Amino acid sequence: MKIARWIPVLAAIYGLNLPLHAELADGVQAIVNDTVITYTQVKDYIASDVQSLQRQYAGQPAAYDQALSAAINNGLQHLIERQLILHSFETEGYKLPDSVIDDEFQARIREQFGDRVTMVKTLQAEGMTVEQFRKKVRDQYIEAAMRNQNVSRVLIISPFKVEAYYQAHQADFQMADQVKLRMITLNKNGDPGASTLRLANEILSQIKNGAAFADMARLYSQDAQQRQGGERDWVDRDTLRKELSDAAFALKPGETSGVIDLPGTCYLLKVEDARRAHVKPLADVRDSIEKTLSAQEHARLESAWIESLKEKTYWRTF
Repeated sequence: MKIARWIPVLAAIYGLNLPLHAELADGVQAIVNDTVITYTQVKDYIASDVQSLQRQYAGQPAAYDQALSAAINNGLQHLIERQLILHSFETEGYKLPDSVIDDEFQARIREQFGDRVTMVKTLQAEGMTVEQFRKKVRDQYIEAAMRNQNVSRVLIISPFKVEAYYQAHQADFQMADQVKLRMITLNKNGDPGASTLRLANEILSQIKNGAAFADMARLYSQDAQQRQGGERDWVDRDTLRKELSDAAFALKPGETSGVIDLPGTCYLLKVEDARRAHVKPLADVRDSIEKTLSAQEHARLESAWIESLKEKTYWRTF
């Protein structure tokens, strides 16, 4: 399938004012068994994604076109997969009681519309009948059930695979030098800075005379961490602006900086703890590795299942 030809089609559909013959807007894009998938169906399927892309890539037409092409391709492939799955459901003798769809239909009305009157009005505005919406609910339910039966099984990831992945992806678990900070932030608020600087030095003097840094932060700091005594989480060198980073990483645990006088703000820092660059131990990342490997295996199983459906069903794209 040549994605490039989709750009003018979708551009016209989404109001980008590019020339397009009207008859192309609902042309056939794929056939699965005896079901036709049209441009309009793909457009409707990816409508919410397109809105997000338009916001994300506003003023970046080239990047938008590339992202739109990917969304179109993904949408078309998913619609093809759905029809392959529905065809498999019908030909393999599965049955779905009407009562199950009735329950799912009523649940969808409550979740999406609140009540039936609102549903009917909304569907009418979208050019869809109640029966069409009910069929959509049925198809989505069958697709989810078939995917769950054929793919979403519980997988056991062996410790050997986890350790092999860990050894092969050491860079992913590399941690830079980090410090755990407390910070006092004093905003100059448009004054020349002399009064703020005097206050910062007075606070520093009290800390040197035995006042707890955390108590001083709760009294004076003007940022979101004031109630926490100025406490921050672990930060690396790139987290802070350079002047603060240079000061923080020059301190040893337990040490307090001098007043850091910057345009608009004065700062005081205290390093609570520090740790050098290191690779996270396997015990700390085992769960995330297992989730990654499980997701990869599910993706492999799903791909193999869909390929097997393609081998049993007539389908083609245009």
